[in-house]
Amino acid sequence: MSSALGIDFGTSNSAVGFIKNGIPCLVELEDKRQTIPSAIFYDTEENAVLFGNEAIEFYVSGCEGRFLRSLKSILGSSLINESTEVGYKNILFKEIIIDFIAHLKKKAENAAGHAVESVVMGRPVWFVDADEQADILAQAHLEEIARRAGFQNIIFQYEPIAAALDYEQSVKQEELALIVDIGGGTSDFSVVRVSPDSRGKLDRKQDILANAGVHVGGTDLDLKLSLEQIMPLFGYKTRTRSLFPGDAILDLPATYYRELATWHKIVFLYNNRALQSVKNIHYHAERQDLAERLVRIIQKQEGHRLAGDVETAKIILSEQDTAAVALHYVETGLVTSVSRRIFEGDIEKEKERIVSKIHECLKQAGIAAASVQTLFMTGGSTAIPLIANACKHAVPAARLVAGNRFGSVGMGLTIDAGLKFGNGNKAIG
Repeated sequence: MSSALGIDFGTSNSAVGFIKNGIPCLVELEDKRQTIPSAIFYDTEENAVLFGNEAIEFYVSGCEGRFLRSLKSILGSSLINESTEVGYKNILFKEIIIDFIAHLKKKAENAAGHAVESVVMGRPVWFVDADEQADILAQAHLEEIARRAGFQNIIFQYEPIAAALDYEQSVKQEELALIVDIGGGTSDFSVVRVSPDSRGKLDRKQDILANAGVHVGGTDLDLKLSLEQIMPLFGYKTRTRSLFPGDAILDLPATYYRELATWHKIVFLYNNRALQSVKNIHYHAERQDLAERLVRIIQKQEGHRLAGDVETAKIILSEQDTAAVALHYVETGLVTSVSRRIFEGDIEKEKERIVSKIHECLKQAGIAAASVQTLFMTGGSTAIPLIANACKHAVPAARLVAGNRFGSVGMGLTIDAGLKFGNGNKAIG
């Protein structure tokens, strides 16, 4: 009997697991897959709530409703107390996250065959970079959300430590490992001593040498790709026209383009006020043909579809030099391509922030890079060659181990849930 769940509520994807017959396992959440996109769609036609790939499919098919994704990014920001219009009512973003966590809980309980009231929730090392008060508030909000989703006993664990627990299941001898978890919203790092003899131990304080994190993740890389190679098709970085003699020629306002390229902010463009502002931009634009596309995509509420196509192109660039992006839903026949070379140049600063934080983590641990024996990498963004190679270069002597990009954290949280809650409902220790 499982007494607790491990939940990896991710910016882009989520997972949940429990101990079954003494073995940690992840739940099949949809179509026999153990991970699910962190997406939700409120179908106002059928008054239904859909999740994951089903939510994405209904949104793309043009069903009436409200689509949201990357809601984890709202934690730690003032947006947590904001709302969005769904049909004829407003729903708080906090309530939307509750719906998603409750869905994960229900799927796990169905698989386990009974109700579960205890959970180990994953969290980044920092929800908000180097802001302790905002970080405390973000965890408090996530705890409130988990409680309102039906959990009574809630423990948090750093996501890279969870990944370390997953990796430790396979080690043959003691190792000093650098755990790198680069997900959709954050990059997190831990230096951990792992060994076969330590499996099952509750107190690991002596083995965890350092934790560090930075708010750079896959969605930030999506933003860069979108702004630099897609948004110019919509008028980004073009200028206003001169309507009267003496008119100042200005760059078009960047705010709406940035929001259109940022997953969790797209929804704020789906209102009459934003639409009228964008129409005003179109009126003053020198390239009205490009600005017309901006008006059209906001009017049709296709921003999330565009962001999804950008994300897909980013994934393709991990394997190819270019990726085609078909934008027929914006304009008939509109197709463009994005370049890996340009993309890598645009994310150089993000790469350097990740590397800098690795060095900081090693410094906190009091060890030299050459002392790291294993580099364990997980998270979707570790698939990007520029990022992966930079991490390898930071600890060149380490043996590289590639974890399950989307499942390692969830599996580690499940292992931790089994350790901390045992066979009861209260945490051990």
